[in-house]
Amino acid sequence: MFEIINWPEDMVPSRCPIHFTNELEVAASPETIWSLLTNTNAWPQFYPSIAQVHLLHGHQSLQMGTEFETSFAGQDVLASVQEFEPMKRIAWGGHPKVTEESRAYHAWIITPIPGGCHLWTEETMRGPYWIELAKAAPDGFWLAHERLLADLAKVATELELSVKSQNETAAGRKFL
Repeated sequence: MFEIINWPEDMVPSRCPIHFTNELEVAASPETIWSLLTNTNAWPQFYPSIAQVHLLHGHQSLQMGTEFETSFAGQDVLASVQEFEPMKRIAWGGHPKVTEESRAYHAWIITPIPGGCHLWTEETMRGPYWIELAKAAPDGFWLAHERLLADLAKVATELELSVKSQNETAAGRKFL
C-alpha cells in the first residue's frame, strides 16, 4: 500500500503500539480547514484539552520546521512541523518535555470533494508515557480525535457561513 504520510522510520504504524485513524467529510473548503490547522491561535476553539500553543523562534503560524510547545493530555509537549503541503497535508511530531522516550507523530490529509473536503487524521505513539495513558483509557485517543474532527468541522462551517453572510451584507450595501 502506498503511504501518503511520510512517517519517520521509528513512527511507522507497524512499529508503534498506539496507532489510530479518524476521518470525516466536512462541508468546508480545504482553504478554511488549512487556515484553522495552521493558525494555532484558533486551536483552542476545536482542539480538545489545548488551551494555548506557543510558537518558538519567532514563527507566527505553522510552516515546515516550526517548533512549538503546548499542553496535551495534561503534559507539556514539544513538537515540530515535519510535513507541510499547503491545503493538502500537515504533520507534526514531538514528545512530552519530561521524556523524549515517549514520542508521537500526528498527520492531517485534506482532500477536496464536492461541497467541501475529506479530512483524515492519523497518529502513532510510542513510549511509556503514552502507553500508560492508553492503558487507563484504551479508546481515549481515538475518541479525542473523533471530537477534534467534529469540533474542527463545526468551527470551519460556522466560519464559512459567517464570511458568506458578511460578503452578502457587503454586496447588499453596494446596491443601496
